[in-house]
Amino acid sequence: MSTSNKKKKNIPRVLVTAGPTIEPLDPIRFISNYSTGTLGYEIAREGKRQGFEMCLISGPVGLDAGLGIKVINVTTAKEMEKAVLEKIDKHDCIIMTAAVSDFRAEKIEKNKIKKKDRLRINLVKNTDILSKIGAKKNIIKVGFALETERPVENGKKKLEAKKLDFIVVNEKKRGKNPFGAGKKDYMVIGAASGKKEQFKSITKKKMAKIILRVVKNAVTVRNKR
Repeated sequence: MSTSNKKKKNIPRVLVTAGPTIEPLDPIRFISNYSTGTLGYEIAREGKRQGFEMCLISGPVGLDAGLGIKVINVTTAKEMEKAVLEKIDKHDCIIMTAAVSDFRAEKIEKNKIKKKDRLRINLVKNTDILSKIGAKKNIIKVGFALETERPVENGKKKLEAKKLDFIVVNEKKRGKNPFGAGKKDYMVIGAASGKKEQFKSITKKKMAKIILRVVKNAVTVRNKR
């Protein structure tokens, strides 16, 4: 194997999902969430700065990933699922920062829903993308959990249920907004070690570096087996 091929083999290939998905109700309205995509984009940019091969699958956000990062724009959870399944086998790691909508409308109305005193909309579950890729063995899987209560307990449950290697947990609580820019609190839990690391009041840019350090170490360990 040539030196250049060896070097390329050792470069982590990282797939990142970011932002919200939106699920239309009619041509005007939709269901979504408050995700801004900031952390996912910071991870993509930092990975590129470190020389990783980065691919970003993004829901609708007003951010620029920068030069040299492949961006696949999607809108709905179904579109994100399709993009992930098409790309995942070409990567060493997936970092799922995206806030994928859990539900979508059972029926999308062709015309704008007129104002009424009451409106009933039937929702159906979207496919859980993390569960769908959980059985894959040759890729490092990093998930995220935003909790409003018992963050450690609920984070560990998601880590085990989705068969992840790591989970990053933060909490939505009074006076602390986890969305957008600014300093946040995070926790990283590893499946193999059970180790829990806490990071208090740090920027998403700094958290991106921490997550990529964890990923790089995990990929290196896996490649030595």
